[in-house]
Amino acid sequence: MALTPMEIHNKDFPRKFRGYDPDEVDQFLDMIVEDFEKLYKENIDIKEKYRLAKERLDIYIAIEETLKETLVTAQKTAEDVVSNAQNKAELILRETEAEAFRLMQQGNERLLEKRREQEELQKQLDVFRIRFKKLLEAEIEILETKGIMQE
Repeated sequence: MALTPMEIHNKDFPRKFRGYDPDEVDQFLDMIVEDFEKLYKENIDIKEKYRLAKERLDIYIAIEETLKETLVTAQKTAEDVVSNAQNKAELILRETEAEAFRLMQQGNERLLEKRREQEELQKQLDVFRIRFKKLLEAEIEILETKGIMQE
């Protein structure tokens, strides 16, 4: 099932004792929604560009077939026209494939970058938790040492 930016935006997580900070989670989800929506729109644009290029290619192929049928008697001319149409169609196809590949690579690179950022944020969160736990333990120990807090 493919997620949409709205599904990510509207996702609600149940609140639990000692859970994540809802504001941080919301901020992070907002960043993900924004980036995902950009990628989502880029994907739509790429598909539309591909569709238009495919339509153009189909038009060129149709033109090629029409020229073959119409100019059968003028074999030399028909061969030149067919050759030119094929070369143009192949060039368009290669350019379209190269552009689609390039855009996919960019999308993959962006995705990897976002994953790296997410991993870094997770590491920072883990370090924060450890430090916060140690701080709380130290504070409890101080309170116990002063006799303020009994076990």
